[in-house]
Amino acid sequence: MAAGKVKFQKSGSTMTVSGRLDAEGAGEVWEQARSAVAAGCSEVECSGVDYLDGGGASLFIMMKAGCRDRGRVLSIKGLRSEFASFLDLFDLDKAAPPQEKDKGKGGIRGWITSIGLSGQAVAADMREQIEFTGNCVLASLSTATLKNRLRWPDFWLTCEKVGADGLPIILLIGFLMGLIMSFQSAVSLMRFGAEIFVPNMLGLVMFRELGPMVTAILLAGRTGSAFAAEIGTMKVNEELDALNTMGLNPVSFLVLPRVLATVCMTPLLTLFFNFMSLVGGALVMLSMGYPLATYCGRVFENVQWMDFSGGMIKAVVFSFLVAGIGCQRGLVTKSGASAVGDSTTSAVVSGIILIAVFDGIFAVIFFLTGI
Repeated sequence: MAAGKVKFQKSGSTMTVSGRLDAEGAGEVWEQARSAVAAGCSEVECSGVDYLDGGGASLFIMMKAGCRDRGRVLSIKGLRSEFASFLDLFDLDKAAPPQEKDKGKGGIRGWITSIGLSGQAVAADMREQIEFTGNCVLASLSTATLKNRLRWPDFWLTCEKVGADGLPIILLIGFLMGLIMSFQSAVSLMRFGAEIFVPNMLGLVMFRELGPMVTAILLAGRTGSAFAAEIGTMKVNEELDALNTMGLNPVSFLVLPRVLATVCMTPLLTLFFNFMSLVGGALVMLSMGYPLATYCGRVFENVQWMDFSGGMIKAVVFSFLVAGIGCQRGLVTKSGASAVGDSTTSAVVSGIILIAVFDGIFAVIFFLTGI
């Protein structure tokens, strides 16, 4: 059966194709080939093919996929060696429909494979974080020994972004949390005539636990994500490769100023958060008829020096985690349109998880040491 420059014949289970198999020629015999495969043909004779390009390769992919759907294997015979080599460049397995490709993913083997891949990804991520921590330690030692100079303009700029620019949201959330916690606690304690203990509870909880933790979570969403986005964009734009080419260590050049600035600013932000939470609690107690002197006296009487210092230690550790994980996620950003977004999301989620984990570790340590 002639079809322009291409001839297609069907004889039993054998198909014969000859002529020029380009996009036009393959299109002319496409339906005949599909029908022949559906009728049971599983062998194609190609000794008469004198030209083959991507359009002709798509014809063979279609025929092989059709045979595979019917439990057969397409046999290609007589194709010239240069055309066969060209056809080998195409991954014909990609022609399988989604249900065929996903058929082997179920069952026990599929679950085992999924668990193994997940474990491999977790192990690779842990390795990258350990490597990043080591690079940060080496960069810090190099800066401390004056081998490398700290980029002070970046340090002060990051201090401004983390501290001054982040202060309004810290003050607002601190005030609201103090107000809400005091009000809710007072409503419950009023049944027993014990609302006077609200300042005791609020001061202890804020200075010891919620102050540093909520401040760090806010920084993870605001600062950690910004670090991941900034450095991730530089990675996608190959600016980090340019730094390496010029002999500049990206950790010393980009990461260290951001981490140190965050560590310096986070305890101060925590203090402002604690202060505003006490202001919110004072507003509730004043509305209930208690004088401000009584409120302040009970707060300072109940909050000990170890409670305050423990909260500051938490703030410093949490700041390392937030800034470090944000910069690390930016450094390992992959290529692609969504890579920066993925790194930013990963920085926020990982930062919050690490804050919760280390807060639990601190709780155990404080309990065992009696702090």
